[in-house]
Amino acid sequence: MNLSLYLLTVLIWGTTWIAIKLQMGEVAVAASIAYRFALASAVLFAMLWFSGRLQPLDRRGQGICLVQGLCLFCLNFLCFYTASQWIPSGLIAVIFSTATLWNAINARLFFKQRIAANVLLGGALGLVGLGLLFWPELAGHEASRESLLGIGLALLGTLFFSAGNMLSSLQQKAGLKPLTTNAWGMLYGALMLVGICLVSGTPFAFEWNARYVGSLLYLAIPGSVIGFTAYLTLVGRMGPERAAYCTVLFPVVALNISVVAEGYQWTAPALFGLGLVMLGNVLVFRKPRAVAPAAELVRR
Repeated sequence: MNLSLYLLTVLIWGTTWIAIKLQMGEVAVAASIAYRFALASAVLFAMLWFSGRLQPLDRRGQGICLVQGLCLFCLNFLCFYTASQWIPSGLIAVIFSTATLWNAINARLFFKQRIAANVLLGGALGLVGLGLLFWPELAGHEASRESLLGIGLALLGTLFFSAGNMLSSLQQKAGLKPLTTNAWGMLYGALMLVGICLVSGTPFAFEWNARYVGSLLYLAIPGSVIGFTAYLTLVGRMGPERAAYCTVLFPVVALNISVVAEGYQWTAPALFGLGLVMLGNVLVFRKPRAVAPAAELVRR
């Protein structure tokens, strides 16, 4: 089950970049993100209501959903979309992949979970591998004040993403399922984005064409309803640090699609980088060997 959820998350999030590119046009970024999560929330609430699986939330649960919506379905996306104006998408992917390490550190700080050496090593290998995959794009990018701002925003977006992971893990420890907490979190995220648009004077335009509507539906339902639910379920089952290795693998899926869609060509360094990413994946999911009890060691 975990493997199926993992592969589903990687495949879905590895293809959402196509839909995000199709969203770019007359509609403001903040408005597009608000439409996405408002629709995703409506779908989740309808599904849970008709199936009788909508869990009741007390004041504490609602408060955590509110903060989760701010981190995971609002500020996270605003940071990454804004950063993409100043730095290459490859650099954003590399920065986002550090979520594996941030989740391991935050799980240690907030839940006192031991940081497994294989997770840290696997995350580091994956990060180096992504760097090699996107090296031509990174090497050709000149440093500037705007690029430093973009890097800072991408890192901030990753931290918001990690914080959202911790909050989801906290909710699941309290017995709340990601379907219910995502429905509320996405609703709160959409409402906050609407508020940001109103305060900033951002117009609520909409493109009534197949390109925009189709990409919005893909981002809202597979990308958000299915993708975030599968991913956050993994956070609860596997731990935040292992689940976050999805952020290393989905750029690899995106690159393979880019071979067909955009003419991307594999190089020797890129293939070596791919090998490091796969090795990192093996390390992250390798189960640590059980330590034998002291009495057993004495008998040996």
